[in-house]
Amino acid sequence: MVAKGKDASDLFPAVVKNVVSKNIEVKKLVYVYLVRYAEEQQDLALLSISTFQRGLKDPNQLIRASALRVLSSIRVPVITPIMMLAIRESVTDMSPFVRKTAAHAIPKIYSLDPEQKEFCIEIIEKLLSDKTTLVIGSAVMAFEEVCPEKIDLIHKNYRKLCNLLVDVEEWGQLVIINMLTRYARTQFVNPNRYGEHMDNERFYESEHSSQEDQTPVTPEAPKSFTMDSDHRLLLRNTKPLLQSRNSSVVMAVAQLYHHVAPKTEVGAVAKPLVRLLRSHREIQSIVLSNIATMTTTRKSMFEPYLKSFFVRPMDPTLIKLIKLDILTNLATEASIGIILREFHTYVASSDREFVAATIQAIGRCASTISECTDTCMNGLVSLMSNRDEAVVAESVVVIKKLLQMAPAKHKDIIVHMAKLVEKITVAMARASILWLIGEYCERVPKIAPDVLRKMAKTFITETDIVKLQVLNLATKLYLTNPKQTHLLCQYVFNLAKYDQNYDIRDRARLLRQLALPNEKSGALAKHAKKIFLASKPAPVLESKFKDQDQFQLGTLSHFINAKSSGYQELPDWPEVAPDPSVRTVEAPMPWTDDQPKAKKPTKKKQSFYSESGESTGDDSSSSESDSDEESSDESGSEDEEESKSEKSVEAAESSAAEVSSSSEEETSASEESASETDSEEEEKPKKPVKKPGKAAVAAVAKQQLLLLDFDDVPAASSAPALLPGNALAPSLLTGAVVNEKTSPLQVTVCVHDVSGSVAMETLIICLYL
Repeated sequence: MVAKGKDASDLFPAVVKNVVSKNIEVKKLVYVYLVRYAEEQQDLALLSISTFQRGLKDPNQLIRASALRVLSSIRVPVITPIMMLAIRESVTDMSPFVRKTAAHAIPKIYSLDPEQKEFCIEIIEKLLSDKTTLVIGSAVMAFEEVCPEKIDLIHKNYRKLCNLLVDVEEWGQLVIINMLTRYARTQFVNPNRYGEHMDNERFYESEHSSQEDQTPVTPEAPKSFTMDSDHRLLLRNTKPLLQSRNSSVVMAVAQLYHHVAPKTEVGAVAKPLVRLLRSHREIQSIVLSNIATMTTTRKSMFEPYLKSFFVRPMDPTLIKLIKLDILTNLATEASIGIILREFHTYVASSDREFVAATIQAIGRCASTISECTDTCMNGLVSLMSNRDEAVVAESVVVIKKLLQMAPAKHKDIIVHMAKLVEKITVAMARASILWLIGEYCERVPKIAPDVLRKMAKTFITETDIVKLQVLNLATKLYLTNPKQTHLLCQYVFNLAKYDQNYDIRDRARLLRQLALPNEKSGALAKHAKKIFLASKPAPVLESKFKDQDQFQLGTLSHFINAKSSGYQELPDWPEVAPDPSVRTVEAPMPWTDDQPKAKKPTKKKQSFYSESGESTGDDSSSSESDSDEESSDESGSEDEEESKSEKSVEAAESSAAEVSSSSEEETSASEESASETDSEEEEKPKKPVKKPGKAAVAAVAKQQLLLLDFDDVPAASSAPALLPGNALAPSLLTGAVVNEKTSPLQVTVCVHDVSGSVAMETLIICLYL
């Protein structure tokens, strides 16, 4: 029922009883139901809080995540402390899925209790440091909802976000890219500012600055700009996402390049955006609206894909209109012929709204490309003989706008339009013709009064917009030709004086006082000609998508061309880039021995390998001699240290004999193990042993040496006795036991890091009586 959208809230008490079920599948379904209706049935949901808390400790990660999701969905301020505790525990959960759910719960607790913002920021900071790609997207989403102004939380995680962006889920990629777009606009310098404004700045600086303060500017100054490495990292790591199967991710990368990338690199997004035009209609409308905005400033990007924007018969009207704007923006002297032929076929469409938009597009092409103005004007005049009144009316409106640019060249068109005033029935077209005749009545002095006479006859039946233009025409004709139009002008004013529309009545009173002055007329009547016959600027035919560039691409505000709720404006570029060192994170250094290690001479390595195959005693002596070589730098004589090491070997042999005589079983066991190790070592070549530190060797030079490794040494309670000469091969020392009769031992320990990447030497002295 819930999946089908039916109301199942009446079953809430019966469903809640099953929350204690041990069946995992049943518990999942109950949690899904509670997430949907917990906010509506808050009192009953509160009775199950203890069950949810137990669910947070469940071994199954899905149960833990579902319990946290339901707990955060109960919007009751009383349980806020319980939610905070649950979120704090879930942030450190072993499962990334549970940590992701905790990130989703942060905006819920913030909306429930805004006073917990500091707690939420603390949790968000922990989640942003998470290295799991499943968690990063949700953490950034929580950051955007709770504290988007805390940009310092992103500094140390910026490079990690850029490097892991490709592996994040698609929804997370979208959130991270939008956040990084605003981050880049605040932390980096505009890469296009030198190319856009450098020339103008130099021109004005050289004009107004003094000779003393002015510094010479070389032509190579713009070339000295180098993009920040972190800025380049962002562009490089987001470019592969242009091949994403998710259209929203492709659109997000496109808007990132549009707002952040240099002009020379923005062209990389053109082909992926054109690929999205094969998607569903809803996706096409969004992508086309963004492309239309991009073509207003960067038309060269999409010129190679001009034919991809041709209108198809099956396209809906909205997509047709957007494609018309794109084709008009892409029109150049080279491609205007192809575009006009395409427009000629569109005029024959049965969709009137599309036909009207096509005629307007033709007018825009004529106004932007002067070479094709006459061609477009002739085409529009031919459309005035079309059978469809809507086509004729729209043609008249567009011609009226074009005539304002060059009225002297197109006097014949004004005459031709004056003859059509009786045939055209569309109010907007009739009003446009009357405005043209009144504006340029001096160019057609014989036709204009006759047009006013015909309109005076039908004044009562005309629409309001036409009546207003008739009043304007009468006023202008009276000011330019009062002898022929004086009585006709008074007649029109009298008709308008008693009209039902108060706008027309007020307009008639105003124009009568200006055009027909009397004793009560004010000072404005003297300047009536300057007011009505002043030259007016020609209208600018622009794309409606030109104003939408003020909003960030890909947002709802951009699509509706109005600021929507929750929209965050894109910040301006800084003049000087902030300190880039805030994004530098020091990597944790591995633990190393504080004592400096002496360099091993190559000669001693050769002697070590040469003596390794003779006997076990030689091996031990060579290892001891190698260890003594490090301390030779301290004493200054290598020969003396070698003699000391030989004496220590002899002492070790004598002590081993004493221990063997005291315990025959231990001696036999040690001899067998020694013989086995001797035979193995004779067959295998010896590996060099790492050397201990200097100070410890000097302190216990005469003590017995015993080489230990760490891992295989058992605990102290069960460890066997360590006899001289025995070598253990572990990597973690847990304990060691030495017989009471054993002489003092010098234990050399090789410590290996868990990862195997670090090897260090430590000297441990064990003295036993």
